[in-house]
Amino acid sequence: MNTPSSTLTLVVLFGGRSAEHDVSCVTAAHVIRATDPKTYRIVVLGITREGHWVSPTDVQAILDTNSRDIPSSLTASGVPVSPSLITDIASREPTVVVPLLHGPLGEDGTIQGMLEMLDVAYVGSGVLSCAVAMDKVVSKQLLGAHNVPQCRWTSRHVSDVSDAVLNDIVTELSLPIFVKPANMGSSVGISKAKTSDDLVTAAKTAALYDEWIVFEEAVVGREIEVSVLGNLTPRASIAGEIIPGNEFYDYEDKYVTDGAQLLVPAPLTKEQLNNVQQLAIQAYRALRCEGMARVDFFLEENGRGFLCNEINTIPGFTPISMYPKLWNASGLGYAELINELVALARERYARRPRTTSR
Repeated sequence: MNTPSSTLTLVVLFGGRSAEHDVSCVTAAHVIRATDPKTYRIVVLGITREGHWVSPTDVQAILDTNSRDIPSSLTASGVPVSPSLITDIASREPTVVVPLLHGPLGEDGTIQGMLEMLDVAYVGSGVLSCAVAMDKVVSKQLLGAHNVPQCRWTSRHVSDVSDAVLNDIVTELSLPIFVKPANMGSSVGISKAKTSDDLVTAAKTAALYDEWIVFEEAVVGREIEVSVLGNLTPRASIAGEIIPGNEFYDYEDKYVTDGAQLLVPAPLTKEQLNNVQQLAIQAYRALRCEGMARVDFFLEENGRGFLCNEINTIPGFTPISMYPKLWNASGLGYAELINELVALARERYARRPRTTSR
Protein backbone atom coordinates (compact mmCIF):
# COMPACT_ATOMS: atom_id res chain seq x y z
CA MET A 1 0.00 0.00 0.00
CA ASN A 2 1.56 3.30 -1.09
CA THR A 3 0.87 6.15 1.28
CA PRO A 4 2.50 9.49 2.04
CA SER A 5 5.47 9.36 4.41
CA SER A 6 3.63 11.69 6.82
CA THR A 7 0.98 9.10 7.59
CA LEU A 8 0.87 7.15 10.83
CA THR A 9 1.49 3.42 10.71
CA LEU A 10 -1.03 1.21 12.47
CA VAL A 11 0.15 -2.32 13.23
CA VAL A 12 -3.02 -4.39 13.60
CA LEU A 13 -2.22 -7.44 15.70
CA PHE A 14 -4.81 -10.21 15.83
CA GLY A 15 -5.55 -13.94 16.01
CA GLY A 16 -3.79 -15.49 18.97
CA ARG A 17 -3.81 -18.70 20.96
CA SER A 18 -6.99 -18.19 22.96
CA ALA A 19 -10.40 -19.73 22.36
CA GLU A 20 -11.45 -16.35 20.94
CA HIS A 21 -9.11 -16.54 17.94
CA ASP A 22 -11.95 -16.44 15.40
CA VAL A 23 -13.60 -13.44 17.08
CA SER A 24 -10.29 -11.60 16.84
CA CYS A 25 -10.03 -12.30 13.10
CA VAL A 26 -13.50 -10.87 12.45
CA THR A 27 -12.74 -7.78 14.54
CA ALA A 28 -9.47 -7.13 12.72
CA ALA A 29 -11.09 -7.30 9.30
CA HIS A 30 -13.66 -4.65 10.26
CA VAL A 31 -11.11 -2.33 11.86
CA ILE A 32 -8.88 -2.46 8.78
CA ARG A 33 -11.77 -1.71 6.43
CA ALA A 34 -12.78 1.30 8.53
CA THR A 35 -9.37 2.99 8.66
CA ASP A 36 -8.61 5.82 6.24
CA PRO A 37 -5.68 4.88 3.94
CA LYS A 38 -4.90 8.59 3.55
CA THR A 39 -4.36 8.84 7.31
CA TYR A 40 -2.87 5.46 8.16
CA ARG A 41 -0.52 2.92 6.64
CA ILE A 42 -1.82 -0.46 7.78
CA VAL A 43 0.48 -3.36 8.62
CA VAL A 44 -1.30 -6.54 9.65
CA LEU A 45 0.38 -9.14 11.84
CA GLY A 46 -1.31 -12.42 12.68
CA ILE A 47 -0.69 -14.97 15.38
CA THR A 48 -1.82 -18.54 14.73
CA ARG A 49 -3.62 -20.68 17.29
CA GLU A 50 -0.25 -22.31 17.97
CA GLY A 51 1.36 -18.95 18.73
CA HIS A 52 3.36 -18.52 15.52
CA TRP A 53 3.65 -15.05 13.97
CA VAL A 54 2.61 -14.72 10.34
CA SER A 55 3.84 -12.19 7.77
CA PRO A 56 1.74 -9.18 6.71
CA THR A 57 1.36 -10.43 3.12
CA ASP A 58 0.06 -13.84 4.16
CA VAL A 59 -2.29 -12.42 6.77
CA GLN A 60 -3.78 -9.83 4.43
CA ALA A 61 -4.73 -12.62 2.05
CA ILE A 62 -6.54 -14.38 4.89
CA LEU A 63 -8.43 -11.23 5.85
CA ASP A 64 -9.48 -10.62 2.26
CA THR A 65 -11.31 -13.97 2.30
CA ASN A 66 -13.15 -13.10 5.55
CA SER A 67 -11.60 -16.13 7.21
CA ARG A 68 -12.09 -16.67 10.94
CA ASP A 69 -8.81 -18.54 11.24
CA ILE A 70 -5.10 -18.00 10.53
CA PRO A 71 -3.96 -21.42 9.24
CA SER A 72 -0.91 -22.84 10.97
CA SER A 73 0.27 -24.03 7.53
CA LEU A 74 1.23 -20.45 6.70
CA THR A 75 4.18 -20.63 9.07
CA ALA A 76 5.60 -23.53 7.10
CA SER A 77 5.28 -21.90 3.67
CA GLY A 78 5.40 -18.18 4.44
CA VAL A 79 8.13 -15.83 5.56
CA PRO A 80 8.72 -16.21 9.32
CA VAL A 81 8.32 -13.03 11.36
CA SER A 82 8.66 -12.09 15.02
CA PRO A 83 7.68 -9.22 17.33
CA SER A 84 10.94 -7.52 16.34
CA LEU A 85 9.18 -6.48 13.12
CA ILE A 86 7.19 -4.00 15.20
CA THR A 87 10.42 -2.47 16.53
CA ASP A 88 11.79 -2.21 13.01
CA ILE A 89 8.68 -0.37 11.81
CA ALA A 90 8.55 1.94 14.84
CA SER A 91 12.21 2.88 14.40
CA ARG A 92 11.46 4.27 10.93
CA GLU A 93 8.06 5.90 11.25
CA PRO A 94 5.44 6.98 13.83
CA THR A 95 3.69 3.78 14.84
CA VAL A 96 0.76 2.68 16.99
CA VAL A 97 -0.05 -0.99 17.59
CA VAL A 98 -3.72 -1.95 17.68
CA PRO A 99 -3.92 -5.21 19.66
CA LEU A 100 -7.17 -6.98 18.80
CA LEU A 101 -6.39 -10.19 20.65
CA HIS A 102 -9.30 -11.25 22.80
CA GLY A 103 -8.94 -13.48 25.85
CA PRO A 104 -5.80 -15.00 27.40
CA LEU A 105 -2.42 -14.22 25.81
CA GLY A 106 -3.81 -11.04 24.33
CA GLU A 107 -6.22 -9.24 26.61
CA ASP A 108 -4.58 -10.28 29.87
CA GLY A 109 -1.52 -8.02 29.90
CA THR A 110 0.84 -10.44 28.15
CA ILE A 111 0.84 -8.72 24.75
CA GLN A 112 0.75 -5.34 26.49
CA GLY A 113 3.90 -6.30 28.41
CA MET A 114 5.61 -7.26 25.18
CA LEU A 115 4.67 -3.91 23.62
CA GLU A 116 6.03 -2.10 26.67
CA MET A 117 9.32 -3.96 26.23
CA LEU A 118 9.36 -2.96 22.57
CA ASP A 119 8.74 0.66 23.66
CA VAL A 120 5.92 1.32 21.22
CA ALA A 121 2.56 3.08 21.58
CA TYR A 122 -0.47 0.81 21.62
CA VAL A 123 -4.24 1.15 21.86
CA GLY A 124 -5.96 0.28 25.11
CA SER A 125 -5.07 -0.28 28.73
CA GLY A 126 -1.67 -1.16 30.13
CA VAL A 127 -0.30 -4.35 31.63
CA LEU A 128 -1.79 -4.01 35.10
CA SER A 129 -5.34 -3.10 34.15
CA CYS A 130 -5.53 -5.70 31.39
CA ALA A 131 -4.27 -8.40 33.74
CA VAL A 132 -6.64 -7.60 36.60
CA ALA A 133 -9.66 -7.03 34.32
CA MET A 134 -9.07 -10.39 32.66
CA ASP A 135 -8.90 -12.22 35.99
CA LYS A 136 -12.45 -12.21 37.31
CA VAL A 137 -11.32 -13.07 40.83
CA VAL A 138 -8.86 -10.19 41.15
CA SER A 139 -11.12 -7.71 39.34
CA LYS A 140 -14.03 -8.52 41.64
CA GLN A 141 -11.80 -8.05 44.65
CA LEU A 142 -10.65 -4.64 43.39
CA LEU A 143 -14.15 -3.53 42.47
CA GLY A 144 -15.30 -4.51 45.94
CA ALA A 145 -12.48 -2.50 47.50
CA HIS A 146 -13.70 0.53 45.52
CA ASN A 147 -17.32 0.03 46.60
CA VAL A 148 -18.60 -0.90 43.16
CA PRO A 149 -21.77 -2.98 43.74
CA GLN A 150 -21.64 -6.61 42.58
CA CYS A 151 -23.59 -9.83 42.87
CA ARG A 152 -22.66 -12.41 45.52
CA TRP A 153 -19.76 -14.59 44.40
CA THR A 154 -16.94 -16.83 45.51
CA SER A 155 -13.98 -18.55 43.88
CA ARG A 156 -11.90 -21.69 44.23
CA HIS A 157 -8.70 -23.10 42.78
CA VAL A 158 -9.37 -26.32 40.88
CA SER A 159 -7.26 -28.23 43.41
CA ASP A 160 -9.72 -27.19 46.14
CA VAL A 161 -12.91 -28.20 44.32
CA SER A 162 -14.60 -31.21 45.89
CA ASP A 163 -18.14 -32.42 46.45
CA ALA A 164 -18.07 -30.96 49.95
CA VAL A 165 -16.82 -27.59 48.69
CA LEU A 166 -19.47 -27.48 45.98
CA ASN A 167 -22.15 -28.27 48.56
CA ASP A 168 -20.89 -25.36 50.66
CA ILE A 169 -21.09 -23.07 47.61
CA VAL A 170 -24.69 -24.13 47.01
CA THR A 171 -25.49 -23.29 50.61
CA GLU A 172 -23.77 -19.91 50.26
CA LEU A 173 -25.13 -18.79 46.89
CA SER A 174 -28.19 -21.02 46.28
CA LEU A 175 -28.96 -22.64 42.94
CA PRO A 176 -28.91 -21.76 40.10
CA ILE A 177 -25.26 -20.70 40.02
CA PHE A 178 -23.15 -19.39 37.15
CA VAL A 179 -19.75 -21.05 36.90
CA LYS A 180 -16.94 -19.35 34.97
CA PRO A 181 -13.24 -19.76 34.29
CA ALA A 182 -11.54 -16.78 35.92
CA ASN A 183 -9.50 -15.90 32.83
CA MET A 184 -11.57 -16.12 29.67
CA GLY A 185 -13.91 -13.95 27.63
CA SER A 186 -16.79 -14.13 25.15
CA SER A 187 -18.66 -16.42 27.58
CA VAL A 188 -16.33 -19.31 26.72
CA GLY A 189 -16.45 -22.02 29.40
CA ILE A 190 -19.42 -20.50 31.25
CA SER A 191 -22.29 -22.68 32.46
CA LYS A 192 -25.49 -22.13 34.41
CA ALA A 193 -25.83 -24.87 37.00
CA LYS A 194 -29.41 -25.57 38.08
CA THR A 195 -28.70 -28.71 40.09
CA SER A 196 -25.86 -30.08 42.19
CA ASP A 197 -24.97 -32.47 39.37
CA ASP A 198 -24.91 -29.55 36.95
CA LEU A 199 -22.52 -27.76 39.28
CA VAL A 200 -20.03 -30.63 39.16
CA THR A 201 -20.15 -30.66 35.35
CA ALA A 202 -19.91 -26.86 35.16
CA ALA A 203 -16.83 -26.80 37.40
CA LYS A 204 -15.14 -29.40 35.18
CA THR A 205 -15.96 -27.34 32.09
CA ALA A 206 -14.55 -24.14 33.61
CA ALA A 207 -11.41 -26.01 34.66
CA LEU A 208 -10.67 -26.78 31.00
CA TYR A 209 -9.91 -23.07 30.50
CA ASP A 210 -8.39 -21.87 33.77
CA GLU A 211 -7.21 -23.17 37.13
CA TRP A 212 -9.29 -20.60 39.03
CA ILE A 213 -13.08 -20.91 38.95
CA VAL A 214 -15.64 -18.23 39.78
CA PHE A 215 -19.07 -19.08 41.18
CA GLU A 216 -21.76 -16.39 41.03
CA GLU A 217 -25.35 -16.15 42.13
CA ALA A 218 -27.76 -16.13 39.20
CA VAL A 219 -29.07 -12.57 39.17
CA VAL A 220 -32.58 -12.05 37.85
CA GLY A 221 -32.28 -8.74 36.09
CA ARG A 222 -31.66 -6.83 32.89
CA GLU A 223 -28.25 -6.91 31.20
CA ILE A 224 -26.95 -3.36 30.70
CA GLU A 225 -23.65 -2.36 29.07
CA VAL A 226 -21.77 0.94 28.92
CA SER A 227 -18.77 1.85 26.76
CA VAL A 228 -16.05 3.96 28.38
CA LEU A 229 -13.43 5.92 26.43
CA GLY A 230 -10.47 7.95 27.62
CA ASN A 231 -7.28 8.04 29.63
CA LEU A 232 -7.13 10.25 32.71
CA THR A 233 -10.54 11.82 32.05
CA PRO A 234 -12.73 8.98 30.77
CA ARG A 235 -16.27 9.48 29.56
CA ALA A 236 -19.17 7.05 29.29
CA SER A 237 -21.47 6.38 26.35
CA ILE A 238 -25.19 5.94 26.54
CA ALA A 239 -26.22 2.52 27.84
CA GLY A 240 -27.35 -0.48 25.83
CA GLU A 241 -29.36 -3.51 26.84
CA ILE A 242 -28.93 -7.13 25.81
CA ILE A 243 -31.93 -9.44 25.66
CA PRO A 244 -30.40 -12.91 25.23
CA GLY A 245 -31.81 -15.30 22.66
CA ASN A 246 -30.60 -18.24 24.74
CA GLU A 247 -31.04 -18.73 28.46
CA PHE A 248 -28.07 -16.43 28.99
CA TYR A 249 -25.81 -14.42 26.68
CA ASP A 250 -23.45 -17.27 25.75
CA TYR A 251 -20.87 -17.70 22.97
CA GLU A 252 -23.42 -19.17 20.55
CA ASP A 253 -25.81 -16.29 21.16
CA LYS A 254 -23.02 -13.74 20.58
CA TYR A 255 -21.32 -15.15 17.49
CA VAL A 256 -23.24 -18.08 15.96
CA THR A 257 -27.03 -17.71 16.00
CA ASP A 258 -27.17 -13.92 16.43
CA GLY A 259 -30.32 -14.50 18.46
CA ALA A 260 -29.81 -11.78 21.05
CA GLN A 261 -31.50 -8.40 20.80
CA LEU A 262 -29.34 -5.33 21.35
CA LEU A 263 -31.38 -2.33 22.48
CA VAL A 264 -29.55 0.94 21.84
CA PRO A 265 -30.27 3.04 23.76
CA ALA A 266 -31.40 0.95 26.71
CA PRO A 267 -34.82 1.95 28.00
CA LEU A 268 -33.68 3.60 31.23
CA THR A 269 -34.78 6.67 33.12
CA LYS A 270 -32.48 9.69 33.09
CA GLU A 271 -31.58 8.94 36.71
CA GLN A 272 -30.79 5.28 35.93
CA LEU A 273 -28.63 6.26 32.96
CA ASN A 274 -26.67 8.78 34.99
CA ASN A 275 -26.20 6.19 37.75
CA VAL A 276 -24.88 3.44 35.49
CA GLN A 277 -22.59 5.86 33.62
CA GLN A 278 -21.04 7.00 36.89
CA LEU A 279 -20.63 3.40 38.06
CA ALA A 280 -18.98 2.48 34.75
CA ILE A 281 -16.43 5.27 35.13
CA GLN A 282 -15.90 4.33 38.78
CA ALA A 283 -15.16 0.72 37.78
CA TYR A 284 -12.94 1.88 34.89
CA ARG A 285 -10.84 3.98 37.23
CA ALA A 286 -10.75 1.30 39.93
CA LEU A 287 -9.00 -1.06 37.50
CA ARG A 288 -6.81 1.78 36.10
CA CYS A 289 -8.15 1.30 32.59
CA GLU A 290 -7.11 3.62 29.77
CA GLY A 291 -8.10 3.88 26.14
CA MET A 292 -11.26 1.83 26.16
CA ALA A 293 -13.33 -0.72 28.04
CA ARG A 294 -16.87 -2.01 28.07
CA VAL A 295 -18.42 -2.29 31.53
CA ASP A 296 -21.25 -4.81 31.95
CA PHE A 297 -23.98 -4.65 34.58
CA PHE A 298 -27.08 -6.43 35.81
CA LEU A 299 -30.01 -4.26 36.78
CA GLU A 300 -32.24 -5.50 39.59
CA GLU A 301 -34.97 -2.89 39.23
CA ASN A 302 -36.81 -3.84 42.41
CA GLY A 303 -33.73 -4.93 44.33
CA ARG A 304 -30.13 -3.82 44.55
CA GLY A 305 -30.10 -1.69 41.39
CA PHE A 306 -27.04 -1.88 39.14
CA LEU A 307 -24.53 -4.68 39.85
CA CYS A 308 -21.23 -4.67 37.97
CA ASN A 309 -20.63 -7.98 36.23
CA GLU A 310 -17.28 -7.48 34.50
CA ILE A 311 -14.99 -5.15 32.54
CA ASN A 312 -13.64 -5.96 29.08
CA THR A 313 -10.50 -4.04 28.13
CA ILE A 314 -10.55 -5.28 24.50
CA PRO A 315 -14.27 -5.59 23.80
CA GLY A 316 -15.78 -6.88 20.58
CA PHE A 317 -15.13 -4.24 17.94
CA THR A 318 -17.10 -5.11 14.82
CA PRO A 319 -19.59 -2.43 13.70
CA ILE A 320 -22.41 -4.48 15.21
CA SER A 321 -20.61 -5.07 18.52
CA MET A 322 -21.99 -3.25 21.53
CA TYR A 323 -18.92 -1.12 22.25
CA PRO A 324 -18.84 0.78 18.91
CA LYS A 325 -22.63 0.70 18.58
CA LEU A 326 -22.98 2.58 21.87
CA TRP A 327 -20.48 5.21 20.79
CA ASN A 328 -22.14 5.54 17.40
CA ALA A 329 -25.45 6.18 19.16
CA SER A 330 -23.62 8.69 21.37
CA GLY A 331 -22.44 10.63 18.31
CA LEU A 332 -19.03 9.06 17.66
CA GLY A 333 -18.90 6.96 14.48
CA TYR A 334 -16.84 3.81 13.96
CA ALA A 335 -13.97 5.41 12.00
CA GLU A 336 -13.90 8.42 14.35
CA LEU A 337 -13.78 6.06 17.33
CA ILE A 338 -10.70 4.35 15.89
CA ASN A 339 -9.09 7.75 15.35
CA GLU A 340 -9.71 8.75 18.96
CA LEU A 341 -8.35 5.48 20.30
CA VAL A 342 -5.17 5.96 18.29
CA ALA A 343 -4.85 9.53 19.60
CA LEU A 344 -5.33 8.28 23.17
CA ALA A 345 -2.61 5.66 22.61
CA ARG A 346 -0.17 8.32 21.47
CA GLU A 347 -1.10 10.63 24.37
CA ARG A 348 -0.55 7.85 26.89
CA TYR A 349 2.79 6.89 25.32
CA ALA A 350 3.99 10.51 25.38
CA ARG A 351 2.86 11.02 28.97
CA ARG A 352 4.46 7.96 30.54
CA PRO A 353 8.09 8.21 31.72
CA ARG A 354 10.54 6.11 29.78
CA THR A 355 13.35 6.25 32.37
CA THR A 356 13.67 3.15 34.54
CA SER A 357 17.07 3.75 36.18
CA ARG A 358 19.12 6.56 37.71
